[in-house]
Amino acid sequence: MRLIDLIPPALRPWAVALVLLAIAGAAAGGAWVAQDWRYGKDLAEQAGKVDQAALKRAEDALVKLAIEQDTRAALERRLQTNDETHYKELSDAKKAQQLLFDRLATADVRLSVLLATAPLGGAGVPATASAGGVVHGAERAKLDPAHAQRIIGITDAGDRGLIALAACQAYVRAVAR
Repeated sequence: MRLIDLIPPALRPWAVALVLLAIAGAAAGGAWVAQDWRYGKDLAEQAGKVDQAALKRAEDALVKLAIEQDTRAALERRLQTNDETHYKELSDAKKAQQLLFDRLATADVRLSVLLATAPLGGAGVPATASAGGVVHGAERAKLDPAHAQRIIGITDAGDRGLIALAACQAYVRAVAR
């Protein structure tokens, strides 16, 4: 006796269809699993490549960041050195100016102006030759200490301005590099 004979004749076409459907489903399931293995492997390889590319980009970004940080640190060191240099120049100029002010106040030193021509009538300030002077024998007029201090103050402000300008120019040159 065959298996088909056990099924009532009215249900046999349904049974055959059900068996054929089961066979087709099993074949489809098997193909699905085979495709999953094959495409799963390909997808895993692609995901690995994407991960490696992302890791490489991240490493490149970190290297660039480290280079930028080193560049910035070097620039900060150069600017700090320039600031210290210009601060020292400024403080030296202030000390020299203060020393000159003190010498003017105590009449230790007097400022004088070289006269282009002799005053009228020939009565002028006698010219004295000093060991540190450049012009010997020319007539000079000594300035009042208050006027001399004002002149020194003006030249000091100019000196400080020039030192500040040099500091600004050095900063711009350092940043532009």
